[in-house]
Amino acid sequence: MGRISAGATCSVEGCGKPAVRSISAVKAAAAGLKISASGRRVYLCRDHYKEYKKRTRRERKLETARWKI
Repeated sequence: MGRISAGATCSVEGCGKPAVRSISAVKAAAAGLKISASGRRVYLCRDHYKEYKKRTRRERKLETARWKI
């Protein structure tokens, strides 16, 4: 049983919604999200994960382009 299915909450400051995804804390900090928890993994609710995807769209696109070379 993982932490998300156990009922983890969003790690962003001021948010208490249930988490749906976990990402690296380094990637979340690079995206500019204000994280309240410390550790390797950060748990994000649906809204903050969507915001994370929007902020990192260009970097993810460049990363997938490198795979094709």
